[in-house]
Amino acid sequence: MGRGDLTSDEWVRLKAHLPKSGQRGGRWESHRRVINGILFRQRTGVLWRDLPARFGKWKTVYERRRRWSADGTWDRISAAVLAGADAEGRIDWSMVSVDSTSCRAHQHAAGARRKPPRLPGKRRTPRQHRPDEGLGRSRGGLTCKIHLAGEGGRRPLTLLITPGQWGDAPQLIPVMERIRVGRLSGGRPRTRPEHLGGDKAYSSRRNRRYLRRRQIKHTIPEPKNQRANRQRRGSKGGRPTGFDATIYKRRNEVERTILALKNSRAVATRYDKRAYIFHGTLTLAAIRLWLRP
Repeated sequence: MGRGDLTSDEWVRLKAHLPKSGQRGGRWESHRRVINGILFRQRTGVLWRDLPARFGKWKTVYERRRRWSADGTWDRISAAVLAGADAEGRIDWSMVSVDSTSCRAHQHAAGARRKPPRLPGKRRTPRQHRPDEGLGRSRGGLTCKIHLAGEGGRRPLTLLITPGQWGDAPQLIPVMERIRVGRLSGGRPRTRPEHLGGDKAYSSRRNRRYLRRRQIKHTIPEPKNQRANRQRRGSKGGRPTGFDATIYKRRNEVERTILALKNSRAVATRYDKRAYIFHGTLTLAAIRLWLRP
């Protein structure tokens, strides 16, 4: 076993959720070797053609990663791993924080075809496809932004990709709507944390109204300009927002979650042209964090 490969315990946790081997003329054999090859490239950021020979043909490793990103296999594996972690009590629902991080896009990430991609052998587009490919041009060049919700154990619950120049506040609701952790015992999936934390970038009337409607307690500081505008309106400005400085200290958990994700060089720097493939890269990095004890 090489450095960075799946350990025996991690493989046992993951194996039950993978597509069955022996289908399509043996196409899905050697899952462990192929996934280790994907993880090696994700951790180091090397070109696919430079993948070490111990992982087999680089084309096989690349195609399986691309296929599973397109048909949602990584998303299904992530949902199954989260459901198992919740059943074991390994998800800390007491505090979920939202945050975002920007990552530079490598020159290899530019130049995707304008024609929408298609699933192999099917006419529909991949589930996570974006017409803008999640790339935005700013003063520093092409950038991509990762929005996520992280639980108290410093692991991501959900991920969202947008162009780098998009703001944080409008993405809070889409990120929260993606939290769906299934229950092995049956019933509705869990979608609501006990408390939500975020920095002042997420402060808006729309977001606070959404959280109150869902009865989610939250700690989001109010920026000075919003406070001044509320006070200037007098009684029409509404009541002051509550803020607990002690609870707000736990917001560092989501920042440490981002650092754990960016330990993978292919996450810290985007090399993938297509947004759905980069989403698969992020999902696999999150799965790896959940597989660890």
